[in-house]
Amino acid sequence: MDADTEFRRQMPVCRRWAFLDHAAVAPLPALTAVAMTEYAQDLSENGVASFRRWSQRIAEVRRLAAQLLNSHPGEIAFIKNTSEGIDFVAEGFPWKTGDNVVFAAEEYPANQYPWMNQVHRGVECRRVPSRGNRILIDDIRAAIDSRTRLVSLSFVEFASGFRHDLEAIGSLCRERGIFFFVDAIQGLGALPLDVQRCPVDFLAADSHKWLLGPEGIGIFWIRSDLIDLLHPISIGWNSVVEPYEFTRIDFCLKPTADRWEGGAANVAGIHALGTSLDLLLRFGIASIERRILELTDELCDKAPRAGLSVFSSRTAREKSGIVSLETRRDPGELVRRCREAGVIVNQRAGRLRVSPHAYNTTEDLERFLEAVAEA
Repeated sequence: MDADTEFRRQMPVCRRWAFLDHAAVAPLPALTAVAMTEYAQDLSENGVASFRRWSQRIAEVRRLAAQLLNSHPGEIAFIKNTSEGIDFVAEGFPWKTGDNVVFAAEEYPANQYPWMNQVHRGVECRRVPSRGNRILIDDIRAAIDSRTRLVSLSFVEFASGFRHDLEAIGSLCRERGIFFFVDAIQGLGALPLDVQRCPVDFLAADSHKWLLGPEGIGIFWIRSDLIDLLHPISIGWNSVVEPYEFTRIDFCLKPTADRWEGGAANVAGIHALGTSLDLLLRFGIASIERRILELTDELCDKAPRAGLSVFSSRTAREKSGIVSLETRRDPGELVRRCREAGVIVNQRAGRLRVSPHAYNTTEDLERFLEAVAEA
């Protein structure tokens, strides 16, 4: 996969920018942008007359999302963002006074505040600190006790780029009878995740990062045998088995994950997400991962020449598409100078954060390194 592939040609952002910030808000592929305008145009011209077409499209995208995770469509619900998916679990879980939840101290706020919001229900939050650039499974294990009901971690930590061993942590949870939630936003679309093989119980991810979709739409996944475990929140007319029987009230919830889709769907977002999913699945997530890791390895090798040192763990099972770089200079100023040079990167936790996707090239990395060296 190189600069001449269809993937790069699908990314108009390359005409102007060396875009290396997919851990923030990613650019849309050309076909995805077309999909959003296609829905708007159809709605303008046809209104409800196109209802059946778009209902079928929602079902099709649900199948694509299930394919991405190697799951079943009935385990997928569309959400407006990752936070909403986390809230489905945090608010719906059958907590008892004295229970505790374990998560990393460096988690993105979206994967901390919903659990902290359960303190009024007598739930203790146990925050596991990192050791430098890593979060050790031994420290997670040490935080667990007989009252731990759930462990919640990111697939990839947003600031450091540390990639958790989901299979090992999930296995630990299964051994202890503990549920495992994954905030997958910083890995899904860039790294393979097979929920048939990996012992995850719940997962949420917005589409606007590595999935190359728009903001305001994402994926919530729940293992099918756990659907009735959670008390469903955000219930609405579309949560029941017969949602279009408007004059007959029958509170019989759908037996599938889309019971959490209580109201009207974000059809434009779902259609656009489906277009991006189709693109990613066509190239193959395993191939995308290989290319991303090639690029980030190259970046790490070359970073010292620009006065940068690599903070992220780059061991084989811990590295990801996010590279955190330390600098003696002001990272905010470097981000600004890079943008002036046509390079988009970001800063987190006082370090530069660079996150290329599979369509990026060595030339994009060189533009970044030159911009930093000349700043």
